[in-house]
Amino acid sequence: MSLDRDYSPSTRVADLRVHLEEYERRSRAARAAGYRPLRYGPRPEQVADHFPGGSPDAPLMVYVHGGYWQELGREDSAFAAADFRREGMAFAALGYGLAPRYRLDEIVAMVREGVRWLAARAHGPVHLSGSSAGAHLVAMALLDGPPVAGAALLSGVYELGELRRTYVNAALGLDAAAAARNSPLRRLPDRLPPLVVAVGDNETAAFTRQHHDFVAAARPRTPELVSFIARGRNHFDLPLDLGRRGTPLGDAVLAQMRSRGSSQRS
Repeated sequence: MSLDRDYSPSTRVADLRVHLEEYERRSRAARAAGYRPLRYGPRPEQVADHFPGGSPDAPLMVYVHGGYWQELGREDSAFAAADFRREGMAFAALGYGLAPRYRLDEIVAMVREGVRWLAARAHGPVHLSGSSAGAHLVAMALLDGPPVAGAALLSGVYELGELRRTYVNAALGLDAAAAARNSPLRRLPDRLPPLVVAVGDNETAAFTRQHHDFVAAARPRTPELVSFIARGRNHFDLPLDLGRRGTPLGDAVLAQMRSRGSSQRS
């Protein structure tokens, strides 16, 4: 299997549009129920859509979308907001600039700025989550020790060396040095917050391998790491379980959020 195909998660689903339309439909419904856009930086893309929880000190889940750093946006990344709000928790869909307009270093810097901006203004514990490229960006944000209580990483890319030899790099333009400094697997700090790390069982070998490599490196650096391969899930429908009670991913994430000083119980 070529690297291009191995890093093409859409090859494992019948119709990618079905999943993207589901993101958009659920996000539209969540936004109709009420949210507030918060500007966290000077660039036009630096906006986070905030969905309030049941109380001012409710735990906040900040979600960073995927799309290989060049697609999607905050507008269709609020699909989990309703699930978290049903649990009394707040949710934020973090927007950021995309390639090729922005270099990956700039994208990473934007997400770090957004995470710190939201954490500085939150009255309750802050948790991070991301899928695919979003999981990479969350992992990069964790490198400088932001004040967060935990993170959930789904189907992430944590080592970018191979991506330089795929179609993905046409927009990113990574050289060896840029790939190295933007590979969180090479730069993990001594201490990480509690983590949930998951991947679907219908993924390409590259994403499954990246999952296992990251888990092996992160486990000794965190007080708690929940890792699993989600049965019956692929790269695109796994994020829909993020806050959904009764799913392995949703139950793990909600348990993590409740165990870190949350005043919300159900």
